[in-house]
Amino acid sequence: MTTILFDLDGTIIDSTEAILESFDVSFKYFNIKTPSDELIKSLVGHPLETMYQELDVSSEKIQGIIKVYKKHYRLISRKKTTLLPNAKEAIEKASKFATLGIVTTKTKRYSIELLEYLGILKNFSIIIGREDVINPKPHPEPVLKAISSLKAKKDFTWMIGDTMMDIGSAKAAGIKSCGVLCGYGKFENLNDDVINLFPTSLEAVQFIKSKSLL
Repeated sequence: MTTILFDLDGTIIDSTEAILESFDVSFKYFNIKTPSDELIKSLVGHPLETMYQELDVSSEKIQGIIKVYKKHYRLISRKKTTLLPNAKEAIEKASKFATLGIVTTKTKRYSIELLEYLGILKNFSIIIGREDVINPKPHPEPVLKAISSLKAKKDFTWMIGDTMMDIGSAKAAGIKSCGVLCGYGKFENLNDDVINLFPTSLEAVQFIKSKSLL
């Protein structure tokens, strides 16, 4: 049977407003100037530790600033997160011919809360979050852990994601992938390296279904 692993942010959900607001609150708490929205969005998909490092937060402040971020994010995440266009249809269509999983750098706890709130948690057989692995995407560990837990076969497993971290993790794990342009990855970056590139997850699912019938 086909297995499809979805990234979360920028692939099936839009939590941009919640992410940006939480970063702003965390920076202001420590009296640090908040970086531009575009710079923050360019880093979405990385673990929070990496994002704050790239935003020049000193190592001694990172754990504290992440704690502030998470506290605020949890308060607003449901209210300020929506499904991306066609995402629900994509998931419903995919669940009819494939086993589905989530592979994200978000924590599993927040991911489960959001997916349940959005009414789609029941469609996923596994969720691999940041706390489940030592090495996050683009390392193959998250994808390989999902495959192992689902007892899936690599030849019939696909990853759908919006950044090169998703594509890189899939490639390193030895599975096929589809890139989508509805999230945070830039077309010029994805277009150079992604063979299967689509506007949204729905088109990606339709493509995977056509391949599964061959």
